[in-house]
Amino acid sequence: MAATQLNNLPQIAQLQKNAQPELGLVCITFDKQVRFRTMTRTRYLKLSLAERESSLREIYLHNLQRLHDALTLCQENNLRLYRISSALFPLSDMEDQIGTNILEEISTDLGKIGERSQALNIRMVLHPDQYVVLSSDSPEIVQTSIKILERHARTFDLLGLPRSPWSLMNIHGGKSQRSEQLVKVISKLPENIKNRLTLENDEYAYSAEEIFDVCQQAQIPMVFDAHHHICHENLDSYDHPSVAVMFYASRETWTNPAWQLVHISNGEQAFKDRKHSNLITDMPNIYRQAPWIEVEAKQKEVAIAHLRSWWLMGQ
Repeated sequence: MAATQLNNLPQIAQLQKNAQPELGLVCITFDKQVRFRTMTRTRYLKLSLAERESSLREIYLHNLQRLHDALTLCQENNLRLYRISSALFPLSDMEDQIGTNILEEISTDLGKIGERSQALNIRMVLHPDQYVVLSSDSPEIVQTSIKILERHARTFDLLGLPRSPWSLMNIHGGKSQRSEQLVKVISKLPENIKNRLTLENDEYAYSAEEIFDVCQQAQIPMVFDAHHHICHENLDSYDHPSVAVMFYASRETWTNPAWQLVHISNGEQAFKDRKHSNLITDMPNIYRQAPWIEVEAKQKEVAIAHLRSWWLMGQ
């Protein structure tokens, strides 16, 4: 999309005084309160069928309790956004169907967690792993990617989370220069995936402008990541004019702008370092207009508390 088109976006770009942004916790805590257990595929395949079932059941029940702990921590710290770990139920997509069957058996427990999150007004979202590449030129990789998304969508359904971007599943564009393929695959996804799917710009393959174009064509929301944007465009400030332009462009893709979600991270060693820092010490000014912000920092809840102390308190 041409820069002139971006500049002509409807003027929600007129700054308005919003409520403070909601800051979100990503997966685990810096302390040990929220930790999830897992198992490698190699170890799993060495077990008998009975051992596989007992091991996965134990892990799933443990992780369910940790998910309750995550909601408790969010409640105690007034956090209304939580990103579920994509590895919450490891090996649930194995061909032996053991993990899948266990999830169905504990569906009542899953439903209770979903009910609790809604009662606490805590928004739960997901970022599937990097193996989801819907734009791949390999049909096998695309099918595997869809299978992963189907597994996550089923978990969200068992949790009773709405089939909407309120309970989004966010992915990257994948293989570069494959926008047409990406739109085509998204158009054919099952409802419980597509109605939750969002796309995020990245540092390498898809710029914010490119992902915006894909999201408009696919009619799904865009999650704008300011740090990915400055790395991709080699910018020296989060307040470069293009950051605000792409922030507002991404808002255009949300049917409900009040649900717009963005990401923030800082570079570990330098401003444009792609590795995440422990804390967030630099923020785009335009993010004061963001309703929801996922904080991607190594020190998790400590980083959120620090961000609140110097950034939100200054509003």
